[in-house]
Amino acid sequence: MPATIIEPNHTPFATVPIDPVTLEVIENALRNARVEMDATLVRTAMSPGIREQGDAFPLIADHKGRMIVGQFGSFIGGFLDGYDGTLEDGDMILLSDPYSVGGAISHSNDWLVLLPVFKDGRIMAYTAMFGHQSDIGGKVAGSMPIDAHSIFEEGVRIPPVKIWRRGEYNPDLVKLVMHQTRKPDWCAADLNALIASCRVASRRLIELCERFGDDVYISATQELLARNRRAMKQLIETSIGEEPVDFEDYLCDDGMGFGPYRIKCTMWREDGRVVLDFAGTDPQSPASINFYLNENMFKMFFGIYMIMVFDPQILFNDGFYDLIDVRIPAGSLLKPRFPAALSGRTHALGRIFDILGGLLGQRTPDFLCAAGFSSSPHLFYSGTDRHGQYFQLFQIGFGGIPGRPMGDGPDGHSLWPGFTNVPNEFLERYFPLVIERYETAPDSGGAGLCRGGNGIHMTYRFLEPGVIAIHDDRWFIKPWGVNGGEPGARARKILEKADGTQTIVANKLEELAVAAGDQLHFITWGGGGWGDPLQRDAALVEKEVAQGLVTVEGARRYGVVIGDPAATAALRDERRATRGALPLFDRGGEIEVLRASCLAETGLPAPRQPVWAHAAIAAE
Repeated sequence: MPATIIEPNHTPFATVPIDPVTLEVIENALRNARVEMDATLVRTAMSPGIREQGDAFPLIADHKGRMIVGQFGSFIGGFLDGYDGTLEDGDMILLSDPYSVGGAISHSNDWLVLLPVFKDGRIMAYTAMFGHQSDIGGKVAGSMPIDAHSIFEEGVRIPPVKIWRRGEYNPDLVKLVMHQTRKPDWCAADLNALIASCRVASRRLIELCERFGDDVYISATQELLARNRRAMKQLIETSIGEEPVDFEDYLCDDGMGFGPYRIKCTMWREDGRVVLDFAGTDPQSPASINFYLNENMFKMFFGIYMIMVFDPQILFNDGFYDLIDVRIPAGSLLKPRFPAALSGRTHALGRIFDILGGLLGQRTPDFLCAAGFSSSPHLFYSGTDRHGQYFQLFQIGFGGIPGRPMGDGPDGHSLWPGFTNVPNEFLERYFPLVIERYETAPDSGGAGLCRGGNGIHMTYRFLEPGVIAIHDDRWFIKPWGVNGGEPGARARKILEKADGTQTIVANKLEELAVAAGDQLHFITWGGGGWGDPLQRDAALVEKEVAQGLVTVEGARRYGVVIGDPAATAALRDERRATRGALPLFDRGGEIEVLRASCLAETGLPAPRQPVWAHAAIAAE
């Protein structure tokens, strides 16, 4: 049954004309309210993931639940359709179960607060904020076991419940939830930060209504949605063809020795709408790399990509959703069936952006980006120090951003543009470790006219015994280059004992014991290159060699011999004469070629075929 919204005042809103100045003022006021939500959150939260890295996402929606400003698109329509309860003035919803909201939050670590905004007995808007909790219980510290076989192993799941009911706080609910976590102090502070952010935005929306009038405010939000739809409709008609285009990419492995897992999407325009069909995507994994992809979330990803490539001035919101049809097969890696594990979904989430780039750029290669959004590397470190105090670190690492038509990919940047790194000083102050190295990994970015961003080589020296977990990808399937650009380098992880002995460890592992004095070399993947490397300015390559971004040997990938212009010219002529046609996509070889090179490049054996593939072969 759909939710019942209790509105004592049923007077419908009147549609009034909105002049451009008023619309601009309201639009920017909403943008500012979103910024204020973020500021409130990071100033109130305690966990490094939210406080230092900004792993949280705000939303302001209209009275029907459609996003006006935000980042991931609105889940509210689906929530209202499936919530068997009431919403009234003074209520606030808390939830964390992905299966209860159709994947609008994609794993249970993301706690979401939803606040319906009432004024004079009528629903005016919704505000929401979700943030990643560093620990919610479960079988491992950090609550993201890569080897989980069901969501029940991943910590507490919160269905949609009222943390506030008619203005009354529910302390027993909060006490119950906090009892499940290893870090109740962080979780309690972060939850209060989510609540405060929603309340700040609610106050700003009420102020806007009081300033301009309820009907003007509501009419302005509808015009913002309609304006976005008009712009997106034109982009779709001019940029998306009726002939189907498909693209596929792969997750390297599932952390249990099997892989790669294919994600495939086909795109075409039909009756003025874009169809995005994921038929051909592999079945769900028995491990936790499944990504329950919400259709509205993917529509927003698609819309943001279109807007940022073709017209960055457009304010993205939910107004264009009816122009996009997303089809995801049930039981696939992107639409797993309950109770499939979901905590390691970040790798598939990152790969979605690479797939969008490959899809949208094929018809217009000048706008094509290489691969390199790819994943969001995680490190976990936990234990009890010599003073008997429990410590627990969850940190998101950075990789190389892809080479792009407008220039080089940034070195060592986050998958999400708004994320920031955790300062090394913060890590060393609050956790028993020392950062021995934090630098770019030279030559890891794919060579190209526009170089792919280098990955990061970060070395942790642990001061206390404990356990670590690593979640990363792109160690087997390389970030591909485009338009003649070369693929980026693979990720690597090396554990160095206090006696200097080094062991190559997996990029997905749980509960690896470390001793005091051990060092972990956490090396991330580089972004793919864009364009012909032999066209890159030789002087720029020499400068990057001096900066440590490219090595002397790596410069030869660009046909550059350091300090010898004549030799550079000769080498480039030789390369052009022998290399043949430049590929649109360069993956570093087909999968069997990558299997053959994997051990030599990474020190790790290539993953085996997924277990479901073995079952299919046996059935045949």
